[in-house]
Amino acid sequence: MISPFHIAVSDAQLEDLRRRLRGTRWPERETAPNQGVPLDYMRELCAYWADGYDWRTTEARLNTLPQFRTDIDGLGIHFIHVRSTRTDALPLLMTHGWPGSVVEFLKVIGPLSDDFHVVCPSLPGYGFSDRPAESGWGVERIAGAWATLMARLGYERYGAQGSDWGTSVSTCLGQQTIGYSLTDSPAGLAAWIVEKLWAWTDCDGHVENVLTRDEILDNLMLYWLPGTGASSARLYWESIRQVNEWISGSVVEPVDVPTGCSVFPKELQRPSRRWAERRFPDIRYWNEPARGGHFAAFEQPSLFVDEVRAAFRQMR
Repeated sequence: MISPFHIAVSDAQLEDLRRRLRGTRWPERETAPNQGVPLDYMRELCAYWADGYDWRTTEARLNTLPQFRTDIDGLGIHFIHVRSTRTDALPLLMTHGWPGSVVEFLKVIGPLSDDFHVVCPSLPGYGFSDRPAESGWGVERIAGAWATLMARLGYERYGAQGSDWGTSVSTCLGQQTIGYSLTDSPAGLAAWIVEKLWAWTDCDGHVENVLTRDEILDNLMLYWLPGTGASSARLYWESIRQVNEWISGSVVEPVDVPTGCSVFPKELQRPSRRWAERRFPDIRYWNEPARGGHFAAFEQPSLFVDEVRAAFRQMR
């Protein structure tokens, strides 16, 4: 069964967040450049999060989109589903990664829905999807759940877009010790995720060159409000061995469906076409855009939309 979903965060949750932010115990200033996000910026960002940021505006914006929940394999899955007015529109399944969320796609859902029926699920343990209570929710099981979701929506044939799960991720993400801090401290969660946004975006030295302060906090809220700081990291514990096998090339299982690749300049892994063709022998579209990083839809929405359209023109 598919049920409509409406985000309704309580005032008490928001006040608890502000209280925790105002009571943050900060470390000493960094002793050299390149020791993570600068302390001055983190203090400024968290002060704005506590006393300037307006979650209700983002909540209302998300609630203008058709959102739903459905139970798949014993887990409640949250997803956005925007149908195109085009009768020949291709269904397009878009999957975010870590440390992202469906917020990444807010700037591209509208333009893409001119040509596609857009489906954006929240990964298990992320956003407003349920947190798995047992191990076993790796990338293969999630792929099976997504196939069930698309069939349940009546889509037999569809395109799929997402961040590359073969991207190299630090193995420390598989150690859950950090999870306690990510769930209890909003400043800790912010430092952990903003560091990745700072390092993995094509931002010319400062993350706010490509993302607004509110957009950064919009994404953080989809980790803080549902309490998914720890559960989201478990996906890497579940899948890191398989991901490392893909990266090393020790296991190559060809994916024979037509494929399009956009390799953005500041992506963490930038494979050659020859390497990619070992796994995707039917590459119909290959491009290396001039701007963009790991969160291309978030950073460069217009360029991202152009890339998706161009890729699927070659595959339809």
